[in-house]
This record gives sequence, C-alpha cells and structure tokens, in this order.
Amino acid sequence: MEHVQDTVRDEVLAASPPAVDDELAERLETLMASEDREAAVRIAARLHPADLARLLNYLPAGERETLFGWLPGEQAGLVLADLDDELRMRLLEETPAERLKELLSHLETDDAADVLAGLPEALAAEVLPLLDRSEDVQSLLHYDEESAGGIMGTEYVIVPETWTVAEATEEVRRNAETVAAVFAVFVRDAEGKLQGVVSLKNLLLTLADTPVSDIMDRDFVAVPPEMDQEEVGRIMQRYDLVSLPVAAASGEMLGRITIDDIVDVIRDEAEEDIQRMSGMSGSEEPSDSVFRVIRGRLPWLLIGMAGAGLSGLVIGQFENALEQAVILAAFIPVVMAMAGNAGIQSSAIVVQGLASGELWASDVARRLGKELSVSLLNGLALALVLGAAVMMLPVGGATLELLALTASLSMLTVIVLATIIGATVPLLLQRMKIDPALATGPFITTSNDILGLGVFFLLATLIYL
Repeated sequence: MEHVQDTVRDEVLAASPPAVDDELAERLETLMASEDREAAVRIAARLHPADLARLLNYLPAGERETLFGWLPGEQAGLVLADLDDELRMRLLEETPAERLKELLSHLETDDAADVLAGLPEALAAEVLPLLDRSEDVQSLLHYDEESAGGIMGTEYVIVPETWTVAEATEEVRRNAETVAAVFAVFVRDAEGKLQGVVSLKNLLLTLADTPVSDIMDRDFVAVPPEMDQEEVGRIMQRYDLVSLPVAAASGEMLGRITIDDIVDVIRDEAEEDIQRMSGMSGSEEPSDSVFRVIRGRLPWLLIGMAGAGLSGLVIGQFENALEQAVILAAFIPVVMAMAGNAGIQSSAIVVQGLASGELWASDVARRLGKELSVSLLNGLALALVLGAAVMMLPVGGATLELLALTASLSMLTVIVLATIIGATVPLLLQRMKIDPALATGPFITTSNDILGLGVFFLLATLIYL
C-alpha cells in the first residue's frame, strides 16, 4: 500500500509545474547551449504562461529570444499577454508577420490590441488585416490604453431580452471557445441597448422556459469607454464586480472588463505611484535597458541636486550667523530631516485618499484641518523633546536657554509648515491634471528642506543672535 502511495505521489510531483527560480533558469540555459530544443520545450510546456513570462525575464538577452522562438504558437501567444512592454517589443521586433498572426490568434482582443499597440506602426499595420477579429482589435486601438475602452475585451455573451433561459444557455455554449471566462450573460433590447445582466448562477438555477427578462438584474453598473482605468478599478472594487460592461452613450454595449484586467491595472498603478514617490519616471520595467533606466532616473536626480544646491544657498545666506554660533550647524540635519519627513507623511495620506477616491472636494477642508491639528500636536511634542535635549548641552547661562527656545520654535514651525505644504501640493497637482504621486517625491523633500532651513536661521537670527 505504501509503495502505491509513493508511486502516486511521485507521479503527481512529476506532473506539477517546476518552480521558476535560478535553478530552472540555469537548467534551460544548459539545454539551449547544447541546442536540446526538445527538452527545453518540454520543460517550458509544463509552465503556466505567467510563470514562463517570469522565466524569460530571468534569462539573459539572446537566450530568452532563443527559447521564445522555440515555443509552440499557442504557448508563445499566451506568454505575450504577461510580458512587460519593453521585453515584448524586443522579442517581437524580428518576428515575421505570419508568425505574429499565429501568436495573436490565441489572444483575446484586448490583449491582442495591447501587443499591436507596442509594435512599430508599419509592422502592426501589416499584421492587423491578417487577424480573424481584425475589426474588433482595430476598434480597441482607437481608445487610450489607460481608459476603459483600452482595457476592455469584445468577447462576451449578450442575448435579446425576449429569449428564454434555455436559449441563453445555448448561446453560452456556442460562444464557449471565443469567450474564455463567462461570469454573466448580458441582455439587450430590440434596439441593441443594454438592459440588464444575468449572473451565471441565476442562469443555471432557473427553469429553462423562464424569460431572461424575468431574472436579469436591471440595477447594473456600466461605464463609458473614455473613463480612466483607475476609476474603473475603484468601481469594480466598490461594488465587488468580476465583470463590468462598457457601453456607449447610446446604450449599446461595446465590451466588458474582467477582474483579471483590473488586477493588472491596480498593480501597474501602484507600481507607478511607488516609482514616482521615489523620484522615478513611473514607467520603469525590470527588462528595461541600462540607458532607458538612466533616462527615467537621471532627470529626477538632477532636480534633487538642484534642490540641494538651493539648500546650500540658503545656508550661505546665513554664513555670518554660523560664524557667530557654530553650534547652529549641529541643528541643520535635524531641521532638514524633520521638514522632509513631516511633508512626506501628510502628502502620502492625501495622495492615498485621492488615488482611492475617498477624498472628495467637500472633504478637503476637514482633512486639511485634521492634518493641521496633527502637525501642531506632533510639533509641540517634538519641540519639547528637542528643547529638553538642548538644555543638556554643555553651554552655560542664558545662551543655552535661548538656544533651546530657538530650536523648539523652529521645530514647531517647520513641522506645521511642512505638513501644510505636503497636504496642499497633491491637491493642487490633482487640479492641474498632474499625477499627485509626484508630490511625495523629491519635490516635497527639497522644498521642505529649503523652507525648514530658512525658518530655522530666521528664528536663530531673531532670538539667539
């Protein structure tokens, strides 16, 4: 009995896909070096397309092109949907049009449109007429790639409201090959306008001769094709949707957005915001070339260096103050650090509220008031701590008390001003149609450094010197 169990376990382990790691990458590199195409393809065939896409990122340039070229058409096509734009373009730039047509034929229309949008115009124009659903793909290419129309697919099941459950079920069967995942059946009227949605569960549990109009949900949510993909993501999250129809102003259904598309959107938008908060372009991919990475990062580093230069100019303006009291130099890093930290904290909260849609225009005054209250209390606490620490310095007489007063007032003022700037700048950027995530990067840090130093030296000049 134990021998049988061990045999079954070994067969299951052998059938399970291998882990995508350095060991697997090295194994495939060895196979490709020995030109053992059959063994390499056999290993790749056991991988999910998403895991195979990760593996192609592991492999060095040249070898990834070799492995991709060895893959069967269906597997290579499915892998394309999971590759980042830069790597996808490099893999396809030398691919003949006929091979491209074979690869794209295995993709849904939205994924095929994404691939074509990243290709050179001449090559895309050559491949597009060869596709079976070229008109649908062409229509998707007209939409902004970060809009509802840009991420929707044209594969869905829609039936007239006069049909019965049996007829609708048969329509699902007829479209089984073209519609990869059926979450719901959409219902239209005689004029083609979207009237309701029937969940797959209701379709399966209702008697066959029941009209779909009797069981469809008329209180459904649909979005226009021009809506930004971030707002689409918020709608699907808010209403717990797995499938969302996209409809024209006339009411005609144009396509549907599924939960897998929105997961990609949420991930991409989060990665973009994190990069911009770190002072990067927001579009950097792991497969980008060195020069592309430099092009995305260097401008922000130059901006940061310019800001640091301005901070140096502020210090230079108070050179006499530093000569009279060298001890003031010890407080420069404290002031700069606290100004930057306070500004980033408040701006991050505001950016988060704007990104999630939880910060409304009518709520701005209350949020700013809350941030101001927090900054006052935090500023007082930090000012007391800093003042107590200054009083322990080996400086005698009234000079020590004045120094403690200067440091404490500077800390309080800097915290309050930095918090106000951090909270208001994202709102201004949002109004100017600029990504508010930029407010949490070098811009806030540098501006608050300069402001903090200016406030500190002005108070030092008035009180301490």
